[in-house]
Amino acid sequence: MKKLSIILFFATLCIAACKKDSKVSQVVTASYPTVMVSGPQYYSINTGGTLPTITGTAYDSFYKESDPVTIDNSTLDNSTPGLYIVQAKAKNKYGYIGTANIYVAVTNVPTTQDISGTYKRDANGFIVNVTKVANGLYYTDNVGGTGALVVPAYFAVLNDTTIDFGTQPTSGGTLTVSNPKLSLVPGDTTYQYKLNLSGFSPDAVRNFIKQ
Repeated sequence: MKKLSIILFFATLCIAACKKDSKVSQVVTASYPTVMVSGPQYYSINTGGTLPTITGTAYDSFYKESDPVTIDNSTLDNSTPGLYIVQAKAKNKYGYIGTANIYVAVTNVPTTQDISGTYKRDANGFIVNVTKVANGLYYTDNVGGTGALVVPAYFAVLNDTTIDFGTQPTSGGTLTVSNPKLSLVPGDTTYQYKLNLSGFSPDAVRNFIKQ
């Protein structure tokens, strides 16, 4: 009887071992979905105007799969002039996230206004380039005005004295500015701000003069 009990005991252990799940770690290749936005990347609307309808699709070319896109329009406010950034985001089955940014300027500046061109930072003589991408919406190829860390960014012109960067993701992290100013004196267009971005002094006034 004792011998039979021992046999039954080991048989039970064997059955339990057979039922135990084995967890094996899996190595996956890092691949990020490419997010494609339907329509323009840049919008400009008058205050109180109709907000754009933004949609998009995403595809992971490595895993050959489409991924769902989420778009958060809650930050848009057509009643308040400013620059608003909408992010379209897609996550693949392994958790890797791809994004695309859409820039919306809410401004009443005239369509004939254009402050694009070459600017020089007065503190160090560094040259930056400003490009108009939509009415009142501009791209600067070097928001810091320095050769040590080059970070592109966007800003909106709200009126003859005010520009706005909003809160925007950049290659250097999340960017905001303080005390932004614009001067449109004929032949002497300038803009300035203090930059809040990792790697830059938040106390330095960055003043740019059109050449």
